[in-house]
Amino acid sequence: MPQGAHVIVVGNEKGGSGKSTTAFHLAVFLLYQGHKVASIDVDSRQQTFTHYVRHRRDWARNRGLSLPHTTHFHLPLSRGDSVKENHRIEFDLFRQAIGEVEASADFIIIDTPGFDTNLTRLAHSLADTLVTPVNDSLIDLSVIAQIDPATGEPRELSHYARLVQRARSERLSIDGKNIDWVLVRNRISMLSSRNMRQVQTMLDRIAGRLGCRIADGIAERVIFRSLFSSGMTVFDPLDDELLGGVPSMSHMSARQEYRALVNALNLPSSQRAEARRAVLAAQPGEVTRCANVAREGA
Repeated sequence: MPQGAHVIVVGNEKGGSGKSTTAFHLAVFLLYQGHKVASIDVDSRQQTFTHYVRHRRDWARNRGLSLPHTTHFHLPLSRGDSVKENHRIEFDLFRQAIGEVEASADFIIIDTPGFDTNLTRLAHSLADTLVTPVNDSLIDLSVIAQIDPATGEPRELSHYARLVQRARSERLSIDGKNIDWVLVRNRISMLSSRNMRQVQTMLDRIAGRLGCRIADGIAERVIFRSLFSSGMTVFDPLDDELLGGVPSMSHMSARQEYRALVNALNLPSSQRAEARRAVLAAQPGEVTRCANVAREGA
């Protein structure tokens, strides 16, 4: 278990919920706050987080920009004939990645796939904060629990919810710490609707059953699709040089939404980060490099 770093795991067993976008924006926000941030992508199939990192590094290099980067690792699944040996190799790779950064990083952010793997379970067992983006749809709530259509009450937990509950129990028995599980309402509609009110009611009931919290996430915005190819985020300086185009009000609104989400997560700060933030504040207009050049693989 990392001693100095706070581990944020972004998990959900449903694709398209915005896990990688959320994880990457959290990482860049924390970098700009003066934190040392490491990131680990255990999604061997999609590798969306790793693509974000590559795009950002290429964009900065090609334009001669100085941008903050995470120390990044991509951990592939082992595909040998022995399941036991595969798990051992994956555990060793995971431990190696954590060991390289646990003493220097303030935060380790882990992006997980939309399916159950050994690496998924390892990541969840390390979480201090677990962020689960859930699309603002009654259909997508099934990733957490099956809802009784007559009463509106959760009647059966999903496979993913049971996975999280096991990870929380194991963590509590090992070091007495609880995983702070936050369900994040994502891709929220701009207009209030009956569906939105139903989703909120259902999430409240699910949260009460599971002992987790609810936070509002990000509205449905096209801006995130356009930022992916450059590896930029709404937290990067909003100018033509960095964005490759004129920033819009959508940038500003998305930035405020992500700031509100980070505040809702109640993440710890550190004296090291405070000192770095003071240095950044003393250099207005300058984007400084806050972390090592990203590594890929192990």
